[in-house]
Amino acid sequence: PVFAGTTGSAIANFSCVIYNVSLMNCTWQAGRDAPEDTQYYLYWQNSRDDDQVECELYMKGENGRNVGCRFKNVRIEIEKAYFLVNGSSKDSLIEFYDEYIDLYKIEILTPPLNVTVNCTGGPASCRITWQPPRTNHVGKAGCFQFQINIQNK
Repeated sequence: PVFAGTTGSAIANFSCVIYNVSLMNCTWQAGRDAPEDTQYYLYWQNSRDDDQVECELYMKGENGRNVGCRFKNVRIEIEKAYFLVNGSSKDSLIEFYDEYIDLYKIEILTPPLNVTVNCTGGPASCRITWQPPRTNHVGKAGCFQFQINIQNK
């Protein structure tokens, strides 16, 4: 059966980002044709073995409408996470929005750790060392690529 709902009532511009290793923010905008009283609810499932759970900490926009969710203790699984945002209104049925996301693709890495610079002669004899950033998903240091920008002041 086709889900009935007012066209243009589903959320728009859904996006999520993982930061500081285990925190995640997801945000969205109300559908352009959603009634004034529409409220949205986010559910997600991190892997097939997990239950689908509702957001615990919503971010509120104008009119007290939910426009995002904050997550903590997020772990990145191998498979895609499933996100669903549905809505309710006393006036009409609201379309739902859903998406599968590879969480590792939305992780913002922390900076490299323990960066040291040791220059004995001129700039040509500087030794720069660092350790990989803290991350939720990468176990192998070989997975990282680094870029060094050296400026002579």
